[in-house]
Amino acid sequence: MKMLAMIIKLVGAILVLLAIILIYDARIITKRFFGFGDQNEATAGLKILGFILAIVGGLIVYFVQ
Repeated sequence: MKMLAMIIKLVGAILVLLAIILIYDARIITKRFFGFGDQNEATAGLKILGFILAIVGGLIVYFVQ
């Protein structure tokens, strides 16, 4: 059971890492992968998604024992 908890915590930490990358590089990711006109809405969407992923990953790391 300890090994499973450690794996779940690692998954949560990776989620937080990906979320931070999404928040920090949202403008660059939007320019590279999305070709539609309004980049501000796409950037805001990616930042919101990153924020939600950071919360979920942080809760996973915090509550898994």
